[in-house]
Amino acid sequence: MIKTYTIDASGKILGRVASEAAKELMGKNRPDYVANKVADIRVSIINASKTKMSESRMNETLHESYSGFPGGFKTKTNAKIIEKKGWKSLYELAVYGMLPSNKLRPLMMKNLTITE
Repeated sequence: MIKTYTIDASGKILGRVASEAAKELMGKNRPDYVANKVADIRVSIINASKTKMSESRMNETLHESYSGFPGGFKTKTNAKIIEKKGWKSLYELAVYGMLPSNKLRPLMMKNLTITE
């Protein structure tokens, strides 16, 4: 049976909501938790654009990426990510980083829906 959790992000901090979503996606709060299986849980985050974020957190937090080529190191701020791709992309990045880095991570991310 598929269980559905809804997290309202209005007035909450990004990291707190993302860690709560990551715990739910892994199934850590359920008595039938097993580390080698994806839990039958769908998580939806609503009101993502109403998240509380300070001005310094918006402009000073850097997300880094490297293409592997010389000169391919790029940094983006939270404000730049929100401007270009929206709050959904920022939440996906936060939750993705909080899930275990193994073959189950992409399968868990498929169970996450974010609405702005």
